[in-house]
Amino acid sequence: MSRQIVLDTETTGLSAESGDRIIELGCVELVNRKLTGRNLHIYFNPERDSHEDALRVHGISNEFLKDKPKFAAQADEILEYLQGAELIIHNAAFDVSFLNKELQLCGRNKLAKYVGNVIDTLAMAKEMFPGKRNSLDALCDRLEVDNSGRTLHGALLDAELLADVYINMTRGQEALLIADEGPKQTQGVRVAAVDLRSIALQVVRASNDEVAAHDDVLNQIDKSSGGKTIWRISSEPEKAVP
Repeated sequence: MSRQIVLDTETTGLSAESGDRIIELGCVELVNRKLTGRNLHIYFNPERDSHEDALRVHGISNEFLKDKPKFAAQADEILEYLQGAELIIHNAAFDVSFLNKELQLCGRNKLAKYVGNVIDTLAMAKEMFPGKRNSLDALCDRLEVDNSGRTLHGALLDAELLADVYINMTRGQEALLIADEGPKQTQGVRVAAVDLRSIALQVVRASNDEVAAHDDVLNQIDKSSGGKTIWRISSEPEKAVP
């Protein structure tokens, strides 16, 4: 059974090391790439106010969080839920740094001690769509995932959208995986590998006429460049230095 957890957090600011805290955790469970409905969604009292910029992003007021549980009180439930799963996170370094800090503050080991591994969908998207915007909203638009209900960032909604995005990004990948070796890992991203050793590839060689026509085209290009084509220069024997 393949169990994956798509995870997202909202925080009071951008730096866990500077004292910012998690205020919301949203998790969506996938088993064999299918949504199970067994989600986890918790708000936390961060014991500090959110920065104004963060408030504009998530819209979760300091007043709303005052009566919510502290992270330490929910740590056991969270770790039990995440135990052994493969995590799927967009810009994983950010969320993992905050989770590690929260776990440290309540005397627990780092997240890696409890989970299988982490897939960063941002790193995956950058490889799949180089040079393009790869925010969650941009990926939803590109992959035709309906995000019309997303006016503010919310951890559970974002996790649900990311689950859909991830399924779309990796659709058909399983058929390419080598059964005995499994998926390879590149910078935390699952990469499909294909074993070509058992496939007999047909070699079609050029005929003499095709080779002659090819050489004629190369000669014409070389003539147009004034004899400065790279393949001609690099193939000339080096002249002895007097």
